[in-house]
Amino acid sequence: MNTRYRPRTFLLEIVMVAAAVAFLFPVYVLVTLALKDPGQVANNPLGLPDPPGVQSFSAAWQQASLGSSLLNSAIITVVSIVALVALGSLAAYFLARRATRLSYGLYILFLLGIILPIQLGMIPLYQLVSDLELIGTYQGMILFYTGIQLPFTVFLYTGFIRSLPADYANAALIDGASHLQAFTRVVFPLLRPITGTVLILNAVHVWNDFFTPLLYLGGSGRETVPVRVFAFVNEYTSDYGLVAAGLVLAALPILAVFLVLQRYVIRGFSSGLKG
Repeated sequence: MNTRYRPRTFLLEIVMVAAAVAFLFPVYVLVTLALKDPGQVANNPLGLPDPPGVQSFSAAWQQASLGSSLLNSAIITVVSIVALVALGSLAAYFLARRATRLSYGLYILFLLGIILPIQLGMIPLYQLVSDLELIGTYQGMILFYTGIQLPFTVFLYTGFIRSLPADYANAALIDGASHLQAFTRVVFPLLRPITGTVLILNAVHVWNDFFTPLLYLGGSGRETVPVRVFAFVNEYTSDYGLVAAGLVLAALPILAVFLVLQRYVIRGFSSGLKG
């Protein structure tokens, strides 16, 4: 095996270092702004904090009521993810194991849900949620996210299930199990890698979404973290230290989830594309 260090290798290393700096620079700016007082933010926004302080974090927590908004985001995200995993995996099991025109047509319908931009249906969806009297409620947001993210979830699960041997479920059916029992006891435990991918990708989308909670929850007292953090910025004043501190606090929960599930993301996503 040729292990010589070539100019091409050096060039690739330079490109990778540049890419890493480009990705890490916004994180550096966010963290340093959060650790500065307003004077340091105005005089030296890109420099290191001297000395670093946590007053922006305590101010952001109190002024934006981040405790309640974190709870709101957690409720909406967790319930939406549970619904997506349950409905998406069951639907994908049917689509992957039934070779009929109905299953194929339904699969194409789900793919259209990925291709069509959500902006086309924002006004009808808002009118529907309003008619159901779910504006400003957790239920309205959960229903919205479940419907919007279900096509993508079904796509991932279907590809992964198609890559699994059908012998396990067939053996359970021969032993007298129903299709639901075969799925819950045999198939679903095998879906752990793709389930981790579904969890993290959907959780990031739901947790970080700003426009939909602003539209559906604005003024209700149930605003999510991005909407509450937006309150620090208005037409006349902008406290960027508070904004940065609020964003850091908002990112920590979803970052912890990603670190726990990161080993499943690439493995599950690549396996899902095989189908």
